Amino acid sequence: MTKSPESPTKRRDRVARVLHGLAVALLIFALLAPLFAFLINAFAFRWFYPQLIPSEFSLRAWQSIFGPNSKVVGALWSSAAIAIGVTISSVIIGLPAARALGLYSFKGKRIVEFLILSPTIVPGIAVAMGLNINFIRWGLAGSHFGVALVHLVPVMPYVVLTLSGVFANYNPEFEEQARSLGAGPIATFRYVTFPAVFPGIVVASLFAFLISWSQYILTFLIGGGRVVTMPILLFSTSAGGNEALTAAMSLVFIAPAVLFLVLSSRFLSGKSGAIGGFGKV
Repeated sequence: MTKSPESPTKRRDRVARVLHGLAVALLIFALLAPLFAFLINAFAFRWFYPQLIPSEFSLRAWQSIFGPNSKVVGALWSSAAIAIGVTISSVIIGLPAARALGLYSFKGKRIVEFLILSPTIVPGIAVAMGLNINFIRWGLAGSHFGVALVHLVPVMPYVVLTLSGVFANYNPEFEEQARSLGAGPIATFRYVTFPAVFPGIVVASLFAFLISWSQYILTFLIGGGRVVTMPILLFSTSAGGNEALTAAMSLVFIAPAVLFLVLSSRFLSGKSGAIGGFGKV
């Protein structure tokens, strides 16, 4: 019994599936290859060219990181405190602005959107130098609060524009129905607005956390060497030429961001309404 020839449509679908699988595999490889290299280097003790694997392995780098005289734990706490504070603040500040941009059309809206985007257009070093002068004058330089405040500059455009996409697909009539049934402003926000926009808030929080967590130039200039975060410590360590210690610190630096990304992955995939249908109710 002879098999019927494959139709052109099925052939195209099969080729598309194969290409999609190859693209996914290539993307995973591109993401994991640097981590694998870091992992080997973090435990390597003697590794000379042209050896494919280290001749000796050691825990010296990890002992240095978590030893009693290590600065890594303090830098982690500083980075986490600043990034979490910036994330919460940016969402609180960005929600009203995003609601206005997403729900309403008004004169000068495009100008407002351009002004919100301007921190991502202007070179970061120029913004940092200009802010540094004012922060020194106001007494905010060299403090954790000053660093957290300046991190809001690159964070806010992503938060506001992400949340404005949420409210662009949000139906405010549900709030009016809740009000007509006797719900107050707080109850309406808690039971109607917040659940509807929550997936978008998670995505915006992810952007805010990652941007603040990895910020180097603004932290270096505004912190003035007194605020030591993981990017600051990592850059100074890499200049010392200790590859094992640099690799181990890189893994520690990457871990919280990867954890946050994994926890919010279902919202990024669009299965919870975060992508391709922000907050539809």
